[in-house]
Amino acid sequence: MSNTRPAADASERIELKARKVSFDWEETPLHWVPGDPFTTHTINVLHLLLPAGERWFIHVYRQVLPFIRDDRLRQDVIGFIGQEAVHSQAHDDVLPHLRKLGLDPTPYTAQVDWFFEKLLGDRTLPPGRARQWWLMERVALIAAIEHYTAFLGDWVLNAEELDRRGADPVMLDLLRWHGAEEVEHRSVAFELFLHVDGGYRRRVRTWAAAFSALVFLWQRGVRFFMENDPTLLAGKPSMSQFVRKGREGVLPSTPDMLRSIPRYLSRAYHPSQEGCTAQAVAYLASSPGARGGS
Repeated sequence: MSNTRPAADASERIELKARKVSFDWEETPLHWVPGDPFTTHTINVLHLLLPAGERWFIHVYRQVLPFIRDDRLRQDVIGFIGQEAVHSQAHDDVLPHLRKLGLDPTPYTAQVDWFFEKLLGDRTLPPGRARQWWLMERVALIAAIEHYTAFLGDWVLNAEELDRRGADPVMLDLLRWHGAEEVEHRSVAFELFLHVDGGYRRRVRTWAAAFSALVFLWQRGVRFFMENDPTLLAGKPSMSQFVRKGREGVLPSTPDMLRSIPRYLSRAYHPSQEGCTAQAVAYLASSPGARGGS
């Protein structure tokens, strides 16, 4: 393997498990960050991207299981698959509530489904090197995407400004439960990539593809929500709004997001350097949605 990095701290490793969760959306308003449709809809894009994306993660990881030669890593991957399945369903369950409030996301989710199922789906390739190459590309893409889901998970666990603004507690709990599990399993995708391939050039190439795709899909999702929000007369999102909201603390800081790029591309990178497992586990023990689903 051409990549080098510090070993993960053994004390950080815990058994990954899927948790039963339950969220009641009946009282959640359309603009669940009061008076701030832009922040609301920027975060709402998660409900559009994650169900299809996490189903795709699971599909790819089931294919790569036979290539895993380390029993501990295999168990981590199985735990990761279980958590991602619950994440996908939990975000999917938000969509009927959005429809009830007059915002039907179906036209956009159809595009996202095409992206993951067709563009990044299985291809008719001959057995052998070509088929394995495409599988390894997708494993590397997932590692890059998981870098950002862990980044977002760590951010939302610490986004106290959302509480101060009176954000809907049920939506915050969903986001923080999910974010905590992303921090909890943040090393799995990268360690799997190192185990089955680990090539640095592949890491850089797939990071560029993943980052570009996420930016493209996210800005399209925000524009879709803002333009189709029945309560807005003119919904035109802009990058300057995103930067400003990041400064206010209700969205991730643009400088922080940019600084995360060289960290991932460093040859010394390991996800255990990001976030705090103890904070994540503490939140998971107190999450109303996770405790209510148990």
